[in-house]
Amino acid sequence: MSQQAGLNRRSFLRSAGLTALAAGAVGAGAPVAAAAMGPEAEGFAPDASGKFDFDTPYNRFGTNSVKYDGPNRTYGPGSVEVGMGIADIDFRAAPSITKALKDRIEHENWGYSEMDPKLGEGIRAWNKKRYGVEIKPEEMVITTGVHPGLVAALNTFSPKGSRVLLTTPTYNGFYGDLRASQTVAEESPLKFADGRFHLDFDDFESRIGSDTATFILCNPQNPTGNCWSQEDLLRIGEICLKRRVVVLADEIHCDYVSKGQKYTPFASLPNKDIVNNSITFKAASKSFGLAAHKLGWFHTTNPEMLAKVKLNHRADLNTLGMIANQAAYAGGEDWLNQCVEYIDGNHEFAVDYIKKNIPMFKAYKAQGTYLMWLDVTALADKIDAKGQAEQYNRSKTAKEPSRSAEEMVERWIVKNAKVHLNAGTSYGLGGENHMRMNIGTSRQTLEKALSNMANAMKSSPMSMAL
Repeated sequence: MSQQAGLNRRSFLRSAGLTALAAGAVGAGAPVAAAAMGPEAEGFAPDASGKFDFDTPYNRFGTNSVKYDGPNRTYGPGSVEVGMGIADIDFRAAPSITKALKDRIEHENWGYSEMDPKLGEGIRAWNKKRYGVEIKPEEMVITTGVHPGLVAALNTFSPKGSRVLLTTPTYNGFYGDLRASQTVAEESPLKFADGRFHLDFDDFESRIGSDTATFILCNPQNPTGNCWSQEDLLRIGEICLKRRVVVLADEIHCDYVSKGQKYTPFASLPNKDIVNNSITFKAASKSFGLAAHKLGWFHTTNPEMLAKVKLNHRADLNTLGMIANQAAYAGGEDWLNQCVEYIDGNHEFAVDYIKKNIPMFKAYKAQGTYLMWLDVTALADKIDAKGQAEQYNRSKTAKEPSRSAEEMVERWIVKNAKVHLNAGTSYGLGGENHMRMNIGTSRQTLEKALSNMANAMKSSPMSMAL
């Protein structure tokens, strides 16, 4: 196909400004390593030994990336060199995905498209092989990502104005789902002890009222990284079954589990009554970096429950999303296994680096996900983040949104380290004095972010103009 007839990829990349990621100390302009732009970049192939290169940074600036371009639109061009916020990965896609998309694009017609049955077959085979969960075709629904499925379930079981139980801190996107379903959060804070978070079962049950019909479980937990044990899940399931609360299990991060840890699917619990009181929601978006393709799925062994949710659900699926997801499950397992191992190494590297070089942070290795939940209490106190937030909120105009202390920490890090993290406040109760950091990136990029922050805390003034 001629360049006149189609978009020339390399010209687009150059015009989009995809230059190498800046490296070195804060403000330095030396490149780390540019993503290849020649013909060899057309596919992400393993080397002769079958290993994929996750070490070479793959630049995402100039692609309307929420993670990279978004912060620079918020704080100003060049404000952020490393995006460590929103939960997607920076790696090039598994080659099976790239090939399938290219093959489909060669057919230059975009009319109505049916779903290939192999997509559902691939999802079910993946869950059976990796997690021992058998899903019958009639038990599963393909949806436009996890959020539309969750909103459909909330609209089915939780009347407008009723309460939805959350164990916090938890994924901040759930609060958007609650707004969409016009429901209210009932937050049960997790307890922290011995370097990890724990469920508070007494508090959890005490927060179930007559108007509580659903509980959104995050497993593995975003942002803390907990992989809940079978014992944890059974106890939660027993409480919910007894109190007639439907469990909505978001297990989107399930494929990323640290060494020595285990992910237990809620649908695998031995008590079938508990399983029948649940719906599980998943997607390939976290596993394979397919968030932009807007496809997910949910399943339950309870046919009556599924039929009710279907009445409130409509999926508008796109052709490339279906193609990409089918290819991921069909041919991406080796890529994913290597990626999970690489990110486990990132967890080890980051915890060790922070311990040695960033005394104002406390970090613990997560049991799962590619996220880290950082305790930034010392930095928040040092810059008087609470006082800065109070001062700002007193002086702002009525139309401007208020800022939390954690948002002041976020802004300080952007200003002084050129790194963007997510403020802990948005994750509910328990988010105070915390930030979420995404380590689903190259080791070079991770080291740059950490060194930028370490240098900033050694040399930058511990204040910030409002």
